[in-house]
Amino acid sequence: MERSAGRSRRRRRRSRPLLGGTLAVATAAALTVTGLVSTAQAADINNAKNAGFESGLANWTCSGGSGAAVSSPVRSGTSALKATPAGQDNAKCSQSVKVKPNSTYALSSWVQGGYAYLGVSGTGTTDVSTWTPGSSSWTKLSTSFKTGANTTSVTVYTHGWYGQAAYFADDIEVTGPDGGGGEEPGPVIPAAPAGLTAGATTTSSVALSWNAVSGATGYKVYRNGVQATTSTGTSATVTGLTADTAYQFSVSATNAAGESVKSAAISARTAKEGTGPGTSVPKHAVTGYWQNFNNGAAVQKLTDVPADYDIIAVSFADATPTPGQVTFNLDTAGLNGYTDAQFRADIKTKQAQGKNVIISIGGELGTVRVDNDASATAFANSVYALMQDYGFNGVDIDLENGLNATYMTKALRQLSAKAGSGLVITMAPQTIDMQSTSGEYFKTALNIKDILTVVNMQYYNSGSMLGCDGKVYSQGSVDFLTALACIQLEGGLDPSQVGIGVPASTRGAGSGYVSPSIVNAALDCLTKGTNCGSFKPSRTYPSLRGAMTWSTNWDATAGFAWSKAVGPHVRSLP
Repeated sequence: MERSAGRSRRRRRRSRPLLGGTLAVATAAALTVTGLVSTAQAADINNAKNAGFESGLANWTCSGGSGAAVSSPVRSGTSALKATPAGQDNAKCSQSVKVKPNSTYALSSWVQGGYAYLGVSGTGTTDVSTWTPGSSSWTKLSTSFKTGANTTSVTVYTHGWYGQAAYFADDIEVTGPDGGGGEEPGPVIPAAPAGLTAGATTTSSVALSWNAVSGATGYKVYRNGVQATTSTGTSATVTGLTADTAYQFSVSATNAAGESVKSAAISARTAKEGTGPGTSVPKHAVTGYWQNFNNGAAVQKLTDVPADYDIIAVSFADATPTPGQVTFNLDTAGLNGYTDAQFRADIKTKQAQGKNVIISIGGELGTVRVDNDASATAFANSVYALMQDYGFNGVDIDLENGLNATYMTKALRQLSAKAGSGLVITMAPQTIDMQSTSGEYFKTALNIKDILTVVNMQYYNSGSMLGCDGKVYSQGSVDFLTALACIQLEGGLDPSQVGIGVPASTRGAGSGYVSPSIVNAALDCLTKGTNCGSFKPSRTYPSLRGAMTWSTNWDATAGFAWSKAVGPHVRSLP
């Protein structure tokens, strides 16, 4: 969200690397004809070092600091490479690998995310490469090469493409005769997981999370000593439980070498009947951001926000010197003398009217970072402290400068465990954040689906984006709203967790403003299949949550034209 009006965001785009793709296909065909693609022999080894990035970037060099070892997504083990193209840098990561002269090697890697290339140079014969235009799941790239008579080392590399999303790589193999470096030892049985905690509970389920274990490729979750489920990540929800019943849970780590001993057991009790995770948010709801600053929009008290708004997101909390920790400081001077006592009283007034008042974290200038266990705990503790102090109903995640799905998930689950089933959690990602389920925002939303209220994506300051049908749509149209919402609706979120976020006036954003009639048409298209543009979803989503706007202040500046039109329409949805 923007503190200043009218700021536009532009993204540099380049044409797709068609020539490179043609050459890669031709090269692969030539390799097949000449017989270089072959099956590795029994005595062959993987000559690549740190092939799964379990030791960070050891043995690897990435251009311009573009690469990093990440804990999610991973294909095996606990780490993978994430490399992000930027500007003129295509995020090339390479390793010098020892090889044997006059020998054939099989080269492969598993990749995910944006455009990804795999290749080798310095072979002394024909250097080869292969690529994929991107995938939301792990895809294997494979090719083969032969070394020259004097070749004792080659350079193996991966890279992305200019202007494209980050790519991930894992389990890189250069399989063939030992080049002299030997093969790295295989996996050992992992240690027992630590940090097992219980999160949100319902009458029939308990959410669990734990710390990652080095070398683990999966985890087994036990309920009262019997295996209940498995997970490839560091969280799981055990279902099929009895209401108001205590259970013992433990978890073990697994890999190719075997299974660890179980963790220390913890106890968790399911909720009583009638105390499930439902909130006071209506079936169809309107969310509005209330500005705790003066940027030229109408200055408001909370009680000035119209009744058309069901969720009021107070914008924004402030970062502290402690990573992950937030606080709140009312801008009394900027809000014409609005006092802290008045603000607190107005929260209670709105709640007495059936409204939810939540604290928003982030915004255009937000600098809150949650990227490790300590910051996740600091975030959860500080947000919960604000909820207790001011009476906020929940939290909005509007981090526009980066989000780590692993640790934000942990933070929100810790907060849920503290706050209970009435917690309201909303999110406001940008359009680029929700193009793929591999994005950090999308992963976070899916990770907390059992406690998530709504994702109100910002359909503005965006430029053109892909819809769920693979076509490109320009912002400012009903098709842009519906085709992009379809990605979330078909990507795993419940329709009740999807909302349409737009500016309240032309001054509320740099670009992407649409009239309230366009918003209402998009809502009709998604819920009833009527008033669609050229894009019409394959099915309807009657339980779609509703709409969001930045901001209630810009709405007031425009005479509340947005809320007067959209609010009643949202309430009339099926």
